[in-house]
Amino acid sequence: MADLLIKAEGETDPNYGNFPNERPIEDHIKRGIINLDKPSGPTSHEIDSWVKRILGVEKTGHGGTLDPRVTGVLPIGIDYATRAIQLLLIADKEYVCLMRLHEKVSKSKIQNILKEFQGKIFQTPPLKSAVKREMRVRTIYYVNILEINGQDVLFKIGCEGGTYIRKYCHDVGEALGIGAHMAELRRTKAGPFKEDETLITLQDLTDAYHIWKEEGDETLLRECILPIESAVKHLPKIYIRDSAVDAICHGADLASGGILNLDNNFKKGDTVAVMTLKGELVAAGESLKTSEEIYRAKKDIMVNINKVFMDPQTYPKMWK
Repeated sequence: MADLLIKAEGETDPNYGNFPNERPIEDHIKRGIINLDKPSGPTSHEIDSWVKRILGVEKTGHGGTLDPRVTGVLPIGIDYATRAIQLLLIADKEYVCLMRLHEKVSKSKIQNILKEFQGKIFQTPPLKSAVKREMRVRTIYYVNILEINGQDVLFKIGCEGGTYIRKYCHDVGEALGIGAHMAELRRTKAGPFKEDETLITLQDLTDAYHIWKEEGDETLLRECILPIESAVKHLPKIYIRDSAVDAICHGADLASGGILNLDNNFKKGDTVAVMTLKGELVAAGESLKTSEEIYRAKKDIMVNINKVFMDPQTYPKMWK
């Protein structure tokens, strides 16, 4: 856990805002995120629409599209949280992939080529992609071979957001000179959302919603729907005064005087989450200084705010 730099002392007024896990259930849903286990078959957009129908909400949005046949972690933002889910698009991802080689090669050759396909790699997005087909650099953090069985290679890969695993398999096959394709894929991690943490199915969500509606028990629904703050677990955080919250909600950038505490782990240009002392997500923006420079600063703007997630007047207006 990152060290917290204490820039100034301050307290939060219990009469305003809510601790994330203490929001009324209706508000919890509207500011919630589901760590959904996507099944094979439907598109990510179909999953969105099904969640919207199950919960009877106005809008939903997913963090990082998965192809219809791909399964695994698909974070779904609800209503207010759909904007926060966008912060996951560039977040690191992890997959378990079954790659099928078109001819047999030695295990040592497979191991060596996958070592070469780590670090910075060049990729051109496939024809069926939602982005412009331009050569770009992506980082592969690790590739761990789980099993090799004939022409089938099962491996776990950690990579930068926007990496195409189908294209990765194709390029590995080209480098081996024999061809290869992605046979199966499961996403096990998307930013702070992981396969082994609160991953739920559409059936789990449906059951939990009906238990709440029919029996008044919201326990299971709260387990299925996480607070919006779960979408920024992977980001460094800056905690601000109650008096600075409403100004941020009205579009102001974050000045030094509004900051109380901050994580000691970020650089100039990093995306940071701006939080209340209750741990509520207020906004996100680009840090104009390092954490150490912000800690020492006496004045000036420290963060350019580019996304606001809290409604104005949640905290009282204390600015002119």
